[in-house]
Amino acid sequence: MPTFARTVLAPITVEVSAGALGRLPELLADSRISSGGRVAVALGPGLGESIAAELDHLPDATVHTVAPGSLASAKELTKRLRDDHRVDALVGIGGGKLLDTAKWAASDLGLPMVSVATSLAHDGLASPTASLERDGVSVSYGVHPPLAVLADLDFIRHAPAHQLQSGIGDALTNLSAVADWQLSHEVNGEPVDGLAAAIARTGAEAVLRHPGTIADDAFLATLADALIQGGLASSMAGSSRPCSGGCHEIAHALEALHPGLASHGAQGGVGALICTWLRGDKALFQELSAALKRHGLPRTANELGLNTAELATAVAYAPKTRPGRYTILEHRELDSVALERHLTEMMHELD
Repeated sequence: MPTFARTVLAPITVEVSAGALGRLPELLADSRISSGGRVAVALGPGLGESIAAELDHLPDATVHTVAPGSLASAKELTKRLRDDHRVDALVGIGGGKLLDTAKWAASDLGLPMVSVATSLAHDGLASPTASLERDGVSVSYGVHPPLAVLADLDFIRHAPAHQLQSGIGDALTNLSAVADWQLSHEVNGEPVDGLAAAIARTGAEAVLRHPGTIADDAFLATLADALIQGGLASSMAGSSRPCSGGCHEIAHALEALHPGLASHGAQGGVGALICTWLRGDKALFQELSAALKRHGLPRTANELGLNTAELATAVAYAPKTRPGRYTILEHRELDSVALERHLTEMMHELD
């Protein structure tokens, strides 16, 4: 009898623990990524300087400090590495912007990339995309996902609270994104990768129901696992469908119409709450609301710094940010007046 299987593009090694950075040489050798430690290390300014001082366990590494987050910085890193034929791999150590910059450069050069997360702002530590600024606009690029992923809790526990809150919002959006994907399947027959959906949803549910806070290593490990699972789910699906639906459309609309209000993950959390309300899933709405409140994330227009009419206008505009992606927002086809009424009703349900 023939055996059927699927090939999943996934990291060779994943480690979420305190002191993970110190075990990097062992990981490189055991995973056959770089047996001799001839790697390039990309760091950002600030925290990167203290990290660089701890890399004596990688004596053959070349360290490159970059101003992360833009396509120009990714191209500059590529330029620096292009002629260094001694390099076996690129190790990115830092937050989301640094890791996205390193992923783009590694993909451009065809180098294996190792992601070492020192913060948890979004699922970019393991995803097959890199969000980089180009001409003042954030653009998402397809890249090869990291070959290995480490999340070092010694650094993560000291990350700014707003970055960790952003990661919580980003993880929770998977619940709404998967529901939108399933809705599109029911209405339009869009194929759903059941395994990718299950992985994305499982990690998000763990964050949703974990009783801890960002002050607890156990919760931070759960959050890191969820964000890694989100990146893996996107790789499996071949798109961001498991992690991005109407929730992220709302986040992008807020960024376009009211830049600088909150982090993308925090805005996505509000978007997930709104989409869940519009979907009529009252049980999940209550759980999402409680989780967002518990972790200090915004839930209402006022908490975002807007009035209800402004938020309604942004939600009405949201589908334009991702044309062709069917979500609850497209399904309901509500104008800003109807959405303002829904948002007012939603706020009355919040504790």
